[in-house]
Amino acid sequence: MPAKDEFLEIFRTNITRDGADSLLNYLENKSDFFTAPASARYHGAYPGGLCEHSINVYHCLVDYLARERVQELYGLEYSDESIAIVSLLHDACKIGCYKPGTRNVKGPDGKWQSVPSYTFDDPLPYGHGEKSVYIVNGFIRLSREEAMAIRWHMGFSGGEDPRTVGQALQKYPLAFALATADMEASYFLEGEE
Repeated sequence: MPAKDEFLEIFRTNITRDGADSLLNYLENKSDFFTAPASARYHGAYPGGLCEHSINVYHCLVDYLARERVQELYGLEYSDESIAIVSLLHDACKIGCYKPGTRNVKGPDGKWQSVPSYTFDDPLPYGHGEKSVYIVNGFIRLSREEAMAIRWHMGFSGGEDPRTVGQALQKYPLAFALATADMEASYFLEGEE
């Protein structure tokens, strides 16, 4: 199934709260969410990479939360809607940020050649996770735990004070789970182009 179709199916099946239709309309018709890359040069650095990455994070989060240890020892249990919201929308901050361009790389023959690439130009420099919360919360009301999960989904790789990150991940376990799923998708499923 094409990534956009899978995203739409997961979204429509699971996200039903007030404003969901408006959010989906924004993603489909007023943004580049389904054609944007997930990054400029690393994981998902191709058209549609953002959508594919979001789906990968969704599947990784579902799998993480299904672990016996996570359920029985940690007692983590979240609704299908919360899981879909935080995983599918954690990188809404990347909408409209990547512009097609080129960069020079050495080819196998040792000569420089121009290859397609992306540049990052954020029209709304509001941070990363907090910008995603801002965008999503403009359409649907996030619970505190959903907002914190999206805000802190970068975990310790986000450049924040490690003490603050640790406090957030400990206080809001969905944030830890989402950060874990995001790293799994980024580093193991997608990797560099």
